[in-house]
Amino acid sequence: MPLKIFCRVLGLVLCSNALIVYFASHSIRTVVVTTLACSLLLQLAYFASVLFLIWRSGCVSRAGQRALHFYSCKEVGSEPPGLDEVTNESADLLQRDQMLAISLLLP
Repeated sequence: MPLKIFCRVLGLVLCSNALIVYFASHSIRTVVVTTLACSLLLQLAYFASVLFLIWRSGCVSRAGQRALHFYSCKEVGSEPPGLDEVTNESADLLQRDQMLAISLLLP
């Protein structure tokens, strides 16, 4: 999601939250407190999603390493036919997930 759209959605959520709380309570103090709490909750959700993406990319890389270890420990004279495809696919997935996690961290 582009930064411009993300900022618009974030502003829309926080402003709508402030308006709803103001019309419900008629208190500026309550509006400020709940809007700050809402922004903190959104930041925590964002941070948790980035951690989840990093964890998931680690699982993909470990799965690829296990596949390589399994094929290297086999006592077969020739290499299995699809080994290059498995390693290339796991490397591509790892690189894509890492780029996604990094792009989420950048403003």
